[in-house]
This record gives sequence, structure tokens and C-alpha cells, in this order.
Amino acid sequence: MPIIRAEKIEIAYQTTSVIRELTLSIECGTMISLVGPNGSGKSTLLKALAGQIRLKGGKAFLDEQEIRHTGSRATARRLSFLPQAPLVPEGLSVRELVALGRFPHLGFTGLRSQEDERAIDQAMEMASVKELSARPAEQLSGGQRQRVWIAMTLAQQSDILFLDEPTTYLDISHQIEVLDLLQHMNRDYRRTVVMVLHDLNLAARYSDRIIALRDGTIHADDTPSRVVTPKILEQVFGIQAEIHTVSATGRPWFIPGRLLPLRTDKTS
Repeated sequence: MPIIRAEKIEIAYQTTSVIRELTLSIECGTMISLVGPNGSGKSTLLKALAGQIRLKGGKAFLDEQEIRHTGSRATARRLSFLPQAPLVPEGLSVRELVALGRFPHLGFTGLRSQEDERAIDQAMEMASVKELSARPAEQLSGGQRQRVWIAMTLAQQSDILFLDEPTTYLDISHQIEVLDLLQHMNRDYRRTVVMVLHDLNLAARYSDRIIALRDGTIHADDTPSRVVTPKILEQVFGIQAEIHTVSATGRPWFIPGRLLPLRTDKTS
């Protein structure tokens, strides 16, 4: 049974339709990447599935309950959502920022328990930010700040992780570090991970499933080897691509070629 499901959801900003009658389901314990060109609806879809924005039509479900009827605290205990480039509150240390991830678990007093403190310590250790604990969060570099946000997401200890471009601001070594961590959470802790990625090769390396969006609809939804193909890359991104297979992993790897006119036919 899927833990997240969308039935013919529609989303519009004013008069502009962004997501068009989109249906999908997400199974427990999978690692999924949303890919597509700018403006294809990736971030909007992620927000909709997390209950962050209002739907124009259709329904989104979390654990078979319509998510708009689920309280925000109850949702946050099940699902962590890290938006794209969040603003850092002024005056907080790194540890205080990571501790915000424990909010859904706090009682009426708002005081943190020893269990909360252990969860914060573990999250900071896993995200490699423990040495930054006392630093003012607003003084961090973009890459350091992104790792702190990921630590906050991990401190929430939810079973479902939604991340909008989690590798933003990170150099390649830290991108690999973060994606290795998310893969570790997926494989060893059975966390369900859904993320927006712009780097299709990283999506192919780490994902069980890739959902390729174009113009607010799902153009392809399958394993990396079935999505990262010359035909689909031409239709979704308008590029000519050379596809190779990484011998160590069996995963596809593409080398972009020239730009091509986008085709209008859809591959299911």
C-alpha cells in the first residue's frame, strides 16, 4: 500500500496552471528523484504532496488520509520537508537551528527531553556539522548552511523525507556526502526519500525511481535505466545525449550533446 498518493491533482498560481491532473503513488522505503526542466512543476509537486500548498483540484493522501485533514504537527511527525533555500532565523546557533526539527515531538511545555537532545546530537553527527554547534547559523557559508538544514530535517526523525534540491550550494564532494547520507537513511533505516534534483546523473546514481516532469505532467516514471534514455532526454530536456552504463553499479550515465527542438509527443 502506498504511503503517499495523489489523485488527479491540479495546482494553479492565479490563472497559470502548474500541475495538470497528475496521479502518482509513493511506496514505503523507496528513494525517488523528481527531475525536469525549470518550470516543469517539480518543487510545486513536492509541496503539494507535503500538504504545503492548496490544490485546485484532486486529492493528496498521507497514510490513506487526505493530507489537508491531517494536522500540521501530526504530518510533521511522519514527513519532513526541506524547502529550497530556506531563510535562516537570526540569532540562532547551529545547534539551536537543528533543534527546531524536534518541534513536532515537544510537549505543551516546549522543553526538550534527553531523547530530544540525543536526536539532535545524532543528526548533527550524521550531517557532519557537530563541530559547528556553537557557531551563529547566519554566519555559515552556503554549503555549511545546507548541511545544517539537512541535520534539522534528520532531527525530526520522520519516516518520510522530502527535500527540494538538497545539494544546492554544495561542492561535488559534499553533494556525494549528502546523497550518501540520504541513501544510508533509505537503506538502513527504511526512510522514504523524495527529492528534487537538477543533476540527472546523480539522480540516476542514487534513485530507485525517477519521475520526469514536463509542463506540469509526468512524462516518464520508472527506474533510472528506463528514464535516462536518449529519447526521453530529448523529449523532456530538449538535448541530444550519449548514454553509458557505469560498470560498477549498472546505472546509466549521460553525456549531454547539442540542444534539440522539444518534441510534443509523450512517452509513458
